Amino acid sequence: MAKNKLISPFVKWVGGKRQLISSIMEVLPENIKNYTYVEPFIGGGALLFHIQPKTAVVNDYNSELINVYNVVKENLDELVEDLKKHKNEPEYFYDIRKLDRSEDFDKIGNVQRASRLIYLNKTCYNGLYRVNNAGEFNSPFGRYKNPNIVNEPVLRAVSLYLNSNNIDILNADYEDILNGLNRNSFVYLDPPYHPISESSNFTGYVQGGWNIFDQIRLREACDGLTARGIKFLLSNSASDFIRDQYKNYTISTVKAIRCINVDAEKRGEIEEVLIRNYE
Repeated sequence: MAKNKLISPFVKWVGGKRQLISSIMEVLPENIKNYTYVEPFIGGGALLFHIQPKTAVVNDYNSELINVYNVVKENLDELVEDLKKHKNEPEYFYDIRKLDRSEDFDKIGNVQRASRLIYLNKTCYNGLYRVNNAGEFNSPFGRYKNPNIVNEPVLRAVSLYLNSNNIDILNADYEDILNGLNRNSFVYLDPPYHPISESSNFTGYVQGGWNIFDQIRLREACDGLTARGIKFLLSNSASDFIRDQYKNYTISTVKAIRCINVDAEKRGEIEEVLIRNYE
């Protein structure tokens, strides 16, 4: 069955993999469609939507992001209508942004919370989803002339895909996902990247961020997958630390364009690694 090209990421996520798809496809197992596809750090879902597997388990620790996926799947019409209410104006943007500072934020309905995240993602500076240590969204207004807040064709295509296939959408620690897998699973891991330098560190996906011990814990989880005969592919920065952590695995170096550095002169092509436990 031909892939639907409209099925694509509907939010921009830090470290998104759209530009690396061709490099990733070159190192995927040839029979990838025979596996249950598992992505514990789903983010924007670029690889999932490119492969379009019929059976998949997707997860993210960011509960607001997973709520968006669930709403796109289960409440699409309500979501589209709510998205149409938003305004591309700075005062309105900051009113919507500050909702997660309120004690009543948890009382906001799932559809409205999903609509809020998509709106902020489409209108904030650089489309950068970022929260502070209190878990509050803190990217500034982007001042775009005509942001595509209601990308209805893509949302409908994604919703149809999620409903027409066996796609489990979970919100848990990645290790809980990995522990339940068997050899019929293929795992793609796209965690928060280890910084190349102190100034390049970005920990704004979820409250708390990631550190060196989180990276070691993930490598140990990959060792566990290998011991159980489960294939994995992992992407990360091409830092010496990451190369050393995964020195027992096959490492491919790829080029990527990254645009989130505050200093515009430091944006541009950088090296990343694709790490796998299979040939």
